[in-house]
Amino acid sequence: MFKYGIEHLTVNKAIAIANGTLHAGITEDVKNNIKNCRQKVETIANSNKAVYGINTGFGPLCDVQITPEETSKLQENLLITHAVGVGNAIDKELSKIMMICKVHALCQGFSGVRLELIERIIYFIDNDLLPIVPEQGSVGASGDLAPLAHLFFPLLGEGEFWVSNSIKPAKTVLKQHGLKPMKLEAKEGLGLINGTQFILANTIIGLKKMKYLLDLADVSGTMSLEGFQGSASPFKEALHKIRPFKGNLKVAERIRMLLKDSQNLENHFECSRVQDPYSMRCMPQVHGASRNAYYHLNELAEIEMNAVTDNPIILSETEAISGGNFHGQPLAMALDYASIAASELGNIADRRCYLLLKGKYGLPRLLTQAGGLNSGFMIPQYTTAALVTENKSLCFPPSADSIPTSLGQEDHVSMGSISGRKFNQILGNIEKILAIELMYAAQALEFRRPNTFSKIIEENFKIIRQKVAKLEDDRVLKDDINALITMVKNRAFIVN
Repeated sequence: MFKYGIEHLTVNKAIAIANGTLHAGITEDVKNNIKNCRQKVETIANSNKAVYGINTGFGPLCDVQITPEETSKLQENLLITHAVGVGNAIDKELSKIMMICKVHALCQGFSGVRLELIERIIYFIDNDLLPIVPEQGSVGASGDLAPLAHLFFPLLGEGEFWVSNSIKPAKTVLKQHGLKPMKLEAKEGLGLINGTQFILANTIIGLKKMKYLLDLADVSGTMSLEGFQGSASPFKEALHKIRPFKGNLKVAERIRMLLKDSQNLENHFECSRVQDPYSMRCMPQVHGASRNAYYHLNELAEIEMNAVTDNPIILSETEAISGGNFHGQPLAMALDYASIAASELGNIADRRCYLLLKGKYGLPRLLTQAGGLNSGFMIPQYTTAALVTENKSLCFPPSADSIPTSLGQEDHVSMGSISGRKFNQILGNIEKILAIELMYAAQALEFRRPNTFSKIIEENFKIIRQKVAKLEDDRVLKDDINALITMVKNRAFIVN
């Protein structure tokens, strides 16, 4: 069992909890910490000292003190007024990961919410009661206010849940589960909606995708290299040891592995070609730089997964610090960097597709032997070009922008929610671009037979040919492309 509030949460563990392969719960020690912190909040709420979010209004109304009798209404009003998101509902997995990350933060004993509230959220997680959360409306400080308000609206019997693939009113679903709507008490509304869990959940999902796509880009790139009969020299360890970026070293090592025992490589070992274009020989530098960005984002995401990001933070009966742990900038900037890194995987893959069409070094033009009557693979490269340019347009960094909110009280915001959403849009386009490169590379390998390739390249070639036949004469390629995109999304390819 993963122990909320104690153990170190990672991308893989968060996803495992979400898909049900790892159970998570609360230990007695954590329960005691939660109760002790709650007692501190109640002491503050019943005192005459004004403490932000416990017995005061919010944002520009922080100078208005609230009586103990009004505390519950204040916290409920917070969710009601902040549930103003718009757009499509986020994926169910994203909604679940948001709750998992919030529970882990609340269980650390600095937020001051009641144990019963946390246990209700865990019930939602364990029973796949996934709230409907609109994708737009967060500026990434004070945390992801609108998405989190929608996420926890069902605690009050408001909002909606996913039930299978349909949407049901929260009040109806709670009744079916024998649950009554909860009443929020001092600090609880703020503890629920202050935080970066929307940005963080998008980061977790994106990191999961990016790791596989980084590995797959090495595979598709090496298959293209073999189809092009490019040189293996640029991947030698000695070259990369004198410029030892971690990502570069890893990619060069992987390409050497992907070329191991290649008969095709040996077949042109003595060829007169001096060097290959950059999209072939600079894969360690380009893929490696993208990998370095992945490492950086993963490191920051793990810090954020195990952090407390609401406000104020409760330290004692007399000290509650109103700070800025909810500000999304630490992840927003790294997400924008990772978006550029992901986009570059597609940019260089498109260039490799183009090279394979040029009819050089024994390959027929457009990868068809019957050019003229047949256009071969001319047009799918238009699609990769379009996707690459779309990704470039998505690389504008939202974290470079800020629009003041809350009458200037929140005068600098991160826009990290937009960074997280577009990061995953870019990765979705990379899945499509790499699918097309795999189709091109498999066709190019056909023209290098009877030469054989490494075991892993041969296995991936067979996987492609299970769904997509060699192109002899022009046919509808849409179905082939969609089949390969589905295979990429389902991780059908062997990358290690």
